[in-house]
Amino acid sequence: MKLRSLALALVPIVALTAACGGGGGKSKSASGKELDKVTLTLNWYPYGEHAPFYYGKKQGIFEKHGIDLEIKAGQGSQKTVQATGAGQTDFGWADTPALLAGVSQGLPVKSIGVYMQTTPAAVQFFSAKAIKTPADLKGKTIAATAGDAPSRTFPAFLKKNGLSDSDVHLQNTDPAGKMAAVISGKTDGLIGYANDQGPTMAAKSGKQVSVLKFADFGLNFYSNGLLVGDRKLKSSADLVKRMSAATSEAWAAAEKDPANAVAAMQGASQQLPSPTVLTQQFQTTLSLLHTNATKGKAPGVNTDADWQQTIGVFTQAGLITKAQPPSAYWDSSAAPQG
Repeated sequence: MKLRSLALALVPIVALTAACGGGGGKSKSASGKELDKVTLTLNWYPYGEHAPFYYGKKQGIFEKHGIDLEIKAGQGSQKTVQATGAGQTDFGWADTPALLAGVSQGLPVKSIGVYMQTTPAAVQFFSAKAIKTPADLKGKTIAATAGDAPSRTFPAFLKKNGLSDSDVHLQNTDPAGKMAAVISGKTDGLIGYANDQGPTMAAKSGKQVSVLKFADFGLNFYSNGLLVGDRKLKSSADLVKRMSAATSEAWAAAEKDPANAVAAMQGASQQLPSPTVLTQQFQTTLSLLHTNATKGKAPGVNTDADWQQTIGVFTQAGLITKAQPPSAYWDSSAAPQG
């Protein structure tokens, strides 16, 4: 399965309309402060990675910036990118590869800060499988979900490590089915996020889980970050900057108080993992926040050089057919500073 053909098949051009499915409107805080109602659509159902948003809301960080935040579950980064570009949500939280592919297909959407600057994409499997390097994947059957970001980048990971698409058999299934396939022994592993499925799979099976992180084997690129549609960026520039600043502040605060950040997620979703799993997921997430260029800087601060690297990876892999400058994908004027 070629990366380019998969990307083109899974990221259709969205017919953009004037639909305004975002928050909009005003509300008042308990103290009487006027707030802007804002919707944020996640990349998936809530899991540990999302703790800073719930923590920021509970601690009044978004309210301090004049925002009444509503957090909505997503159905994959691709759909979140599309919904953000179409104005069906005010902001999105999605994977950068999906953003790059969307922009290349004409979606009017931009990043205003990537927070997970080391990709969590990984092949995950029970440690008893004795898979130590990418070469050990040859001949294995791996569960994947067509359309999600880790599966779209897996062929590039194989190529980087001297393997071809045909060396690994991919069994396409829905996201929930991936873990079931591994636990039942139908597949040798799955492709997903090391800060998502791994801790859940270990908790459900009682077995130790190991991972091959893409970033540990030569393929690092920007992952999840905050998105906004071009229309919202132009019409509500002040709100976009306040949302960006509040998000960065919430992530910085959650990093310093991980236990309460995880606790803030209680009741976020019927599908919410256990507190133990949420804690493991968030701990892994915190290890992904920076590159060498952004260490010591606020969460969500990006650099042109890191964007160029990510763009280069996906141009070579065929996810985007024509490389554009970082400004085509990222609005630095609205991004966190410092």
